[in-house]
Amino acid sequence: MRLDRSAIQTTRIETIATATLAVETSGEGFFEITREAVRFLDQVKARDGALTLFIRHTSASLVIQENADPDVRTDLVTALSRLAPADAGWVHDVEGPDDMPAHVKSMLNGVSLHVPVSGGRMMLGTWQGIYVAEHRSQPHRREVVLQFTGSCVGE
Repeated sequence: MRLDRSAIQTTRIETIATATLAVETSGEGFFEITREAVRFLDQVKARDGALTLFIRHTSASLVIQENADPDVRTDLVTALSRLAPADAGWVHDVEGPDDMPAHVKSMLNGVSLHVPVSGGRMMLGTWQGIYVAEHRSQPHRREVVLQFTGSCVGE
C-alpha cells in the first residue's frame, strides 16, 4: 500500500461565524442543504478553516452522501427502516410508532458534521452533498447550526 499526502497548509483562526438554518422537511427522507452551506461561507467570506454543522434535534440527523442519483437516498431510507422498523416493539412511543425508530436512526447517522474549507470552498468530493435526514413521517421544521472557524478574505 502506498500513502501520499499533500503539502501541509496552516492558517490562523481569526473568525468564528455562526448562523442557524431552518429546514422545512416534508416527512421522512433526505433534504439537501449544500447550497445553503455554500451561501453561508460566501456571506462570511470564508477562506481557510472548517465548517461545523449541528442539528438541534434527536429524531433527525446530518449526513454527507451522494448527490448525483436520487435512488441512493431512496435506498438509504429503506436501509434505515430495516435497521429500525416502526413495528419492533419499542417501549418509547410517546409521539407515535415512528418516534423511537427516529431516535435510533439519528443515533446511527449522528447530529454533527465537520467539513474542511480551503480557498473558501468546502472540500467535499465530486458527488458529495450535505443532507438533513428526516426520520419522522410528518413534516418538521429542523434547525441546523452552521459555524465556520478559520480565516476570512480581508483579515
